[in-house]
Amino acid sequence: MQAYLFVHFKEKTTPDGEQVYFGLSKDGFHWEEVNGGNPVLWTYYGDKGVRDFTITRCEGNGKFYIFATDLSLSYGMRNQYHGSWDEIGRNGSKCFSVWESDNLVDWTEQRLAKIGDENFGCLWAPDIIYDRENGDYLLHWSSSHSCNDYGRKGIYYSRTKDFKEFSAPEVLYRKEDSGVIDSAIYEENGWYYMFVKSEGNPEKIILLRSAHAAGPYERVEAFDESMEAVESGLYEAPTAV
Repeated sequence: MQAYLFVHFKEKTTPDGEQVYFGLSKDGFHWEEVNGGNPVLWTYYGDKGVRDFTITRCEGNGKFYIFATDLSLSYGMRNQYHGSWDEIGRNGSKCFSVWESDNLVDWTEQRLAKIGDENFGCLWAPDIIYDRENGDYLLHWSSSHSCNDYGRKGIYYSRTKDFKEFSAPEVLYRKEDSGVIDSAIYEENGWYYMFVKSEGNPEKIILLRSAHAAGPYERVEAFDESMEAVESGLYEAPTAV
């Protein structure tokens, strides 16, 4: 059977909420829960909660990989981070949670992938794009950083071929007048298009384009114009699943 797989969490203030859930659909509109609506995978390490999933299949070994933000907000924010977003930005989610599978049924136990060094605060919302030009994958995400005292977030990336070894993180995109989070990159007709959520000026989704997966990226002004009628904060950046 061919179907769409949706990997998600549930915004619940109980330990079972920020875990790994699967949904299946034959048409992308009508969905059914997997495993009776219970978590398919559990987190045992790190924050013991995960968010912001992305899933990809490696062209080299055929395996499926799930990457997620290692962060518990609904259940853990009150006792771990004292309700402080500043504390989360500086000390939360230092790793990504990773699972792998040969068949989408049998999965390895959660492991933590530490990508950033001590200068990184939080690592949020991983996404993955295959870089055909270099024959490897770009793992990209949002981070706060010591370079601006963990203020406005930027988009960073790291390269990998096997999802075990990663290059040192580099800046993929920064916006001078606001933070940016939740990057999603898609390739079409030789161009790479990156959607990000701008946290100000404007407080909306913005679109950038580059001839190379690792940039440099430039704003697509026509997209900005098309978003003028969209209510601020109404839409989140799309996430690859």
